[in-house]
Amino acid sequence: MSKIQLGSTGIEIEKNGFGCLPIQRVSREEAARLLRKAADGGINYFDTARAYSDSEEKVGYAFSGMRDKAVIATKTAAQTAEEMWKDLETSLNMLNTDYIDVYQFHNPAFVPRPGGEDGLYDAALEAKAQGKIRHIGITNHRLAVAQEAVESGLYALLQFPYSYLSGPQEQELVDSCRAKGMAFVAMKGMAGGLLRNGTAAAVWMAQQEGVVPIWGVQHEWELDQFLACVLDAPAMTEEFRTLIEKDREGLTGNFCRSCGYCMPCPVGIQINQCARMSLMLRRMPAADYLTEYWQGEMKKVEACLHCGQCAAKCPYGLDTPRLLQDNYREYWTYF
Repeated sequence: MSKIQLGSTGIEIEKNGFGCLPIQRVSREEAARLLRKAADGGINYFDTARAYSDSEEKVGYAFSGMRDKAVIATKTAAQTAEEMWKDLETSLNMLNTDYIDVYQFHNPAFVPRPGGEDGLYDAALEAKAQGKIRHIGITNHRLAVAQEAVESGLYALLQFPYSYLSGPQEQELVDSCRAKGMAFVAMKGMAGGLLRNGTAAAVWMAQQEGVVPIWGVQHEWELDQFLACVLDAPAMTEEFRTLIEKDREGLTGNFCRSCGYCMPCPVGIQINQCARMSLMLRRMPAADYLTEYWQGEMKKVEACLHCGQCAAKCPYGLDTPRLLQDNYREYWTYF
């Protein structure tokens, strides 16, 4: 196993973490089984959020009576101190705990600071003083906000999308966090599902000093491949290097990461799926996306208003209306 320090927090964790967003989609018993199996296999960092429907409740149920086995991180999307306190109390109740190891501001459009009119950071400091949270973190999809958070020196942890498809700007963030003793947690280590080989992704992550990937797990076979890497980290072979370079050649650039911050669409388009449909067709069994259901979803692109709302909200600055049209045209060539 590869134990590392979580930035300057003093918390020791297994380098590979467990992303708890996907356990929304399985039963409470199945979620608990996966979470406990992960803990038994050496994983001890578990990341959830108030916004992930019943994910917190499932984490709390899984670790009831064994809180010491889990380093728990959760998030609040609150915009005011009052909302934050409400979220925090709910999270503590759902997680069945009296403290949260890392409490994160969930993708804010700004960096909460002491003395801010929103009151968020001051509320987090008070919660820390009360022992309800141990460390304050922030997550984001906006490069400028993430950079500002790192430079502020206010946060113990930054969570940001990072995979072997990432570019020099993301790498600069990682390097800046390391220089400041700030933990870097990598979300979307599989690039939102575009990467298909979890072992290759884990091998690459193992080489990134101080980076903690949180692998989103819904199925046991997904967990097994990451646990195998925890127990016996595979080496970077020529086969893995070739696969990684092939993925980079085919995917690096202007592609939708499926973060969903462009939604909702005023005409109901599933932008975060339809804007990358061509990539999904090429990388997964095409039949999964040629169903009557997905035909209906892609048909909605015809109703696009070109209002620009999705592009304005895209944290990656993508021209999403153009991506929708390009993917729409390619989709129908499969019929």
